[in-house]
Amino acid sequence: MSPRTPQQLEQIRKERRKAITDTALEVFAEHGYESASISKIAKKAGVSKGLMYNYFESKEDLLTSIMMEGMGEMLQMFDTDKDGILTREEFTCFIEDIFSLMSAKRSFYKLYFALIMQPSVWKLFESKLPGMIEPIIKTMVDYYRKKGVKDPVLEAALVGALLDGVGFHYVYKADLYPLEEMKKIIIERFV
Repeated sequence: MSPRTPQQLEQIRKERRKAITDTALEVFAEHGYESASISKIAKKAGVSKGLMYNYFESKEDLLTSIMMEGMGEMLQMFDTDKDGILTREEFTCFIEDIFSLMSAKRSFYKLYFALIMQPSVWKLFESKLPGMIEPIIKTMVDYYRKKGVKDPVLEAALVGALLDGVGFHYVYKADLYPLEEMKKIIIERFV
Protein backbone atom coordinates (compact mmCIF):
# COMPACT_ATOMS: atom_id res chain seq x y z
CA MET A 1 0.00 0.00 0.00
CA SER A 2 1.45 3.36 -0.99
CA PRO A 3 1.71 6.22 1.49
CA ARG A 4 -1.19 8.64 1.60
CA THR A 5 -0.89 11.98 -0.12
CA PRO A 6 -1.21 15.21 1.87
CA GLN A 7 -4.64 15.70 0.27
CA GLN A 8 -5.79 12.26 1.40
CA LEU A 9 -4.52 12.91 4.91
CA GLU A 10 -6.34 16.24 5.01
CA GLN A 11 -9.54 14.57 3.81
CA ILE A 12 -9.23 11.92 6.53
CA ARG A 13 -8.68 14.66 9.11
CA LYS A 14 -11.80 16.55 7.94
CA GLU A 15 -13.91 13.40 8.01
CA ARG A 16 -12.69 12.43 11.47
CA ARG A 17 -13.29 15.94 12.82
CA LYS A 18 -16.81 15.91 11.36
CA ALA A 19 -17.52 12.50 12.90
CA ILE A 20 -16.36 13.81 16.29
CA THR A 21 -18.43 17.01 16.11
CA ASP A 22 -21.52 15.12 14.90
CA THR A 23 -21.17 12.63 17.76
CA ALA A 24 -20.49 15.36 20.31
CA LEU A 25 -23.56 17.28 19.16
CA GLU A 26 -25.66 14.16 19.63
CA VAL A 27 -24.18 13.47 23.09
CA PHE A 28 -24.45 17.11 24.24
CA ALA A 29 -28.05 17.37 22.99
CA GLU A 30 -29.10 14.11 24.61
CA HIS A 31 -27.21 14.19 27.90
CA GLY A 32 -26.49 17.89 28.41
CA TYR A 33 -23.15 19.62 28.36
CA GLU A 34 -22.28 18.98 32.00
CA SER A 35 -23.00 15.23 31.79
CA ALA A 36 -21.10 14.74 28.55
CA SER A 37 -17.46 13.81 28.89
CA ILE A 38 -14.68 13.67 26.35
CA SER A 39 -14.41 9.94 27.15
CA LYS A 40 -18.11 9.37 26.40
CA ILE A 41 -17.87 11.33 23.15
CA ALA A 42 -14.67 9.57 22.06
CA LYS A 43 -16.11 6.13 22.77
CA LYS A 44 -19.30 6.85 20.84
CA ALA A 45 -17.30 8.38 17.94
CA GLY A 46 -15.04 5.33 17.83
CA VAL A 47 -11.82 7.25 18.49
CA SER A 48 -9.42 7.35 21.41
CA LYS A 49 -9.64 10.06 24.03
CA GLY A 50 -6.10 11.10 23.12
CA LEU A 51 -7.06 11.51 19.47
CA MET A 52 -9.91 13.81 20.52
CA TYR A 53 -7.30 16.23 21.85
CA ASN A 54 -5.59 16.29 18.45
CA TYR A 55 -8.74 17.94 17.15
CA PHE A 56 -10.02 19.94 20.12
CA GLU A 57 -8.18 21.42 23.09
CA SER A 58 -11.02 20.73 25.52
CA LYS A 59 -14.69 19.93 25.87
CA GLU A 60 -15.32 23.70 25.88
CA ASP A 61 -13.43 24.06 22.60
CA LEU A 62 -15.49 21.24 21.08
CA LEU A 63 -18.76 22.83 22.19
CA THR A 64 -17.71 26.25 20.93
CA SER A 65 -16.78 24.76 17.57
CA ILE A 66 -20.17 23.06 17.27
CA MET A 67 -22.09 26.17 18.26
CA MET A 68 -20.16 28.56 16.04
CA GLU A 69 -20.47 26.26 13.05
CA GLY A 70 -24.22 25.84 13.63
CA MET A 71 -24.81 29.55 14.15
CA GLY A 72 -22.67 30.35 11.13
CA GLU A 73 -24.67 27.98 8.97
CA MET A 74 -27.89 29.59 10.10
CA LEU A 75 -26.65 33.15 9.66
CA GLN A 76 -25.12 32.40 6.25
CA MET A 77 -28.66 32.02 4.89
CA PHE A 78 -29.50 35.64 5.67
CA ASP A 79 -29.17 38.30 2.93
CA THR A 80 -27.91 35.73 0.47
CA ASP A 81 -26.17 38.24 -1.82
CA LYS A 82 -24.53 39.86 1.24
CA ASP A 83 -25.16 43.41 0.02
CA GLY A 84 -26.63 44.59 3.33
CA ILE A 85 -30.03 45.14 1.76
CA LEU A 86 -32.75 42.65 2.54
CA THR A 87 -35.38 42.16 -0.14
CA ARG A 88 -38.76 40.59 0.45
CA GLU A 89 -37.65 37.54 -1.54
CA GLU A 90 -34.46 37.17 0.52
CA PHE A 91 -36.38 37.52 3.78
CA THR A 92 -38.92 34.91 2.64
CA CYS A 93 -36.11 32.53 1.64
CA PHE A 94 -34.41 33.10 5.00
CA ILE A 95 -37.56 32.17 6.92
CA GLU A 96 -38.09 29.10 4.72
CA ASP A 97 -34.43 28.07 5.11
CA ILE A 98 -34.51 28.53 8.89
CA PHE A 99 -37.58 26.31 9.15
CA SER A 100 -35.90 23.67 6.97
CA LEU A 101 -32.81 23.86 9.15
CA MET A 102 -34.89 23.47 12.33
CA SER A 103 -36.27 20.27 10.93
CA ALA A 104 -33.00 18.92 9.50
CA LYS A 105 -30.78 19.89 12.44
CA ARG A 106 -33.08 19.32 15.37
CA SER A 107 -30.23 18.13 17.63
CA PHE A 108 -28.36 21.40 17.10
CA TYR A 109 -31.41 23.44 18.06
CA LYS A 110 -32.06 21.23 21.06
CA LEU A 111 -28.51 21.92 22.23
CA TYR A 112 -28.81 25.64 21.42
CA PHE A 113 -31.94 26.07 23.53
CA ALA A 114 -30.55 23.97 26.38
CA LEU A 115 -27.40 26.11 26.47
CA ILE A 116 -29.32 29.37 26.53
CA MET A 117 -30.82 28.15 29.81
CA GLN A 118 -27.36 27.48 31.27
CA PRO A 119 -25.70 30.90 31.65
CA SER A 120 -22.40 29.48 32.89
CA VAL A 121 -22.07 27.35 29.74
CA TRP A 122 -23.55 29.96 27.37
CA LYS A 123 -20.74 32.34 28.43
CA LEU A 124 -18.20 30.05 26.74
CA PHE A 125 -19.10 31.43 23.32
CA GLU A 126 -21.57 34.25 23.98
CA SER A 127 -18.91 36.91 23.38
CA LYS A 128 -18.44 35.66 19.80
CA LEU A 129 -22.12 36.00 18.85
CA PRO A 130 -22.60 39.79 18.71
CA GLY A 131 -20.21 40.13 15.77
CA MET A 132 -22.19 37.49 13.92
CA ILE A 133 -25.68 38.68 14.81
CA GLU A 134 -25.38 42.49 14.78
CA PRO A 135 -25.19 42.82 10.97
CA ILE A 136 -28.34 40.71 10.65
CA ILE A 137 -30.24 42.81 13.16
CA LYS A 138 -29.14 46.02 11.43
CA THR A 139 -30.25 44.65 8.05
CA MET A 140 -33.64 43.61 9.46
CA VAL A 141 -34.10 47.01 11.11
CA ASP A 142 -33.32 48.70 7.77
CA TYR A 143 -35.82 46.39 6.05
CA TYR A 144 -38.60 47.34 8.47
CA ARG A 145 -37.64 51.02 8.38
CA LYS A 146 -38.02 51.03 4.58
CA LYS A 147 -41.41 49.33 4.96
CA GLY A 148 -42.49 52.21 7.22
CA VAL A 149 -42.87 50.13 10.37
CA LYS A 150 -43.41 52.41 13.39
CA ASP A 151 -40.65 50.81 15.51
CA PRO A 152 -38.32 48.81 13.25
CA VAL A 153 -35.96 47.88 16.10
CA LEU A 154 -38.80 46.38 18.08
CA GLU A 155 -40.16 44.60 15.00
CA ALA A 156 -36.77 43.00 14.27
CA ALA A 157 -36.44 41.93 17.91
CA LEU A 158 -39.95 40.47 17.81
CA VAL A 159 -39.19 38.40 14.70
CA GLY A 160 -35.98 37.09 16.28
CA ALA A 161 -37.83 36.14 19.47
CA LEU A 162 -40.63 34.58 17.45
CA LEU A 163 -38.20 32.40 15.47
CA ASP A 164 -36.51 31.33 18.71
CA GLY A 165 -39.90 30.51 20.23
CA VAL A 166 -41.05 28.48 17.24
CA GLY A 167 -37.74 26.62 17.24
CA PHE A 168 -38.00 25.90 20.95
CA HIS A 169 -41.52 24.51 20.71
CA TYR A 170 -40.67 22.47 17.62
CA VAL A 171 -37.56 20.95 19.19
CA TYR A 172 -39.42 19.79 22.27
CA LYS A 173 -42.77 18.84 20.71
CA ALA A 174 -42.05 18.17 17.03
CA ASP A 175 -44.89 15.69 16.64
CA LEU A 176 -47.41 18.20 18.03
CA TYR A 177 -46.06 21.41 16.55
CA PRO A 178 -47.40 22.67 13.19
CA LEU A 179 -44.10 23.90 11.75
CA GLU A 180 -45.29 24.46 8.18
CA GLU A 181 -48.35 26.44 9.30
CA MET A 182 -46.20 28.60 11.59
CA LYS A 183 -43.81 29.32 8.73
CA LYS A 184 -46.66 30.51 6.52
CA ILE A 185 -48.05 32.79 9.23
CA ILE A 186 -44.66 34.34 9.97
CA ILE A 187 -43.99 35.02 6.29
CA GLU A 188 -47.47 36.47 5.82
CA ARG A 189 -47.35 38.75 8.88
CA PHE A 190 -43.72 39.77 9.15
CA VAL A 191 -42.22 39.66 5.67
